[in-house]
Amino acid sequence: MALSRSTRVNLLLGNGHFLSHFYSLCLPPLFLAWQSTFHVSFTELGLAVALMSAASAVLQTPVGFLVDRYGARRFLIGGALLMSLCITAMGFATSFWQILVLAPLSGMGNSVFHPADYAILSGSVDKDRMGRAFALHTFSGNLGFAAAPPLMALLAITIGWRGSLIMVGLLGVPVAVSIVLQSGILNDQVRHEPTHAGPTLSGRELLLSRTMLLFFAFFLLGSMAGAGVQSWLITVLYTVKSLTLAVASSALTGYMFGSSIGVLVGGWFADTYQRHILPFAVVFTTISAALTLSVGWLSVPGLVVIALMFASGLALGASRTPRDVMLKDAAPPGQMGKVFGFVSAGLPLGSALTPVPFGMLIDHGHPELILVLVAVLLLASLLCVGTARSVARQEPATVAAE
Repeated sequence: MALSRSTRVNLLLGNGHFLSHFYSLCLPPLFLAWQSTFHVSFTELGLAVALMSAASAVLQTPVGFLVDRYGARRFLIGGALLMSLCITAMGFATSFWQILVLAPLSGMGNSVFHPADYAILSGSVDKDRMGRAFALHTFSGNLGFAAAPPLMALLAITIGWRGSLIMVGLLGVPVAVSIVLQSGILNDQVRHEPTHAGPTLSGRELLLSRTMLLFFAFFLLGSMAGAGVQSWLITVLYTVKSLTLAVASSALTGYMFGSSIGVLVGGWFADTYQRHILPFAVVFTTISAALTLSVGWLSVPGLVVIALMFASGLALGASRTPRDVMLKDAAPPGQMGKVFGFVSAGLPLGSALTPVPFGMLIDHGHPELILVLVAVLLLASLLCVGTARSVARQEPATVAAE
């Protein structure tokens, strides 16, 4: 049976997005092997991941400008190839400095995916299926995150760390080739379709507008909350609730699994009830915050904790696709690349900001505050998105051609 055009578009972009997230987490499982091979410190090992993430975060916005000006497909193909070949080249490294050079180059390739993918989705998928397309895109990235640690660990055990990097790195080549061969079905965003008479802004003024800064803060705060859970939930449940490491780890797994399922639920809702996506996002984010607080406050058995964290992840995941659709609706025509490049840079930034201060709280004897702060961050993010949605409707703007 022939696949529909929308399905083929989602599969092409989803494969690339899966690899982009997979490559982002493929290095930590190799740290012990690298330490033995290169005789480096854990600080130096962490630097490799930091350089990769920093390059991706910093370059997303400039790439977004390029995507809007020249089209997304060439950047998507080039980014996939660059990322893939850098990971492959790490398998041939003879000194650790070579990995430190290749890591930010890989991050450079990774930086294209959010601005390019969302620009293509907005131009290639029917409006009444946009929520589900965004949901599948996010879901494929989540699968990449989930698959990387166990698969890289298994490959490192069976064929060594060099063989692992070469094998998974080369997987990106057929993905890039498939995008080239199927590029005819990938339409760029509509570039000039103003639907209102409003102020004309430059690209820089658009990104620094109140609407986009509020959306950036929304993404940032939500990411900070998620990073707090991912980094410290196991420690909090072990030290505060006296749960076993197995139960605490299962609670985190339940949270992540629930979040992935919730993304798909949110995509269906965004398409079915387009006028109600803001209250939906607000309600489910609030539910997630409340469930997270309940885990910190209530004294319940381990199985109940796992169920509560699964439900918290499900609720938070369900709010994420409406979030992306609201940002798309706020972006002027032809500006998806720079808007998603800028705003989604709040995701890696938020993930970088939370772990250290939360760890300091635990070091100073206050692990019970972690889940409270997670809930506060989630609720604070709602103030940003509600205001951003309101401002976007009151003050629409067009963007001057660049």
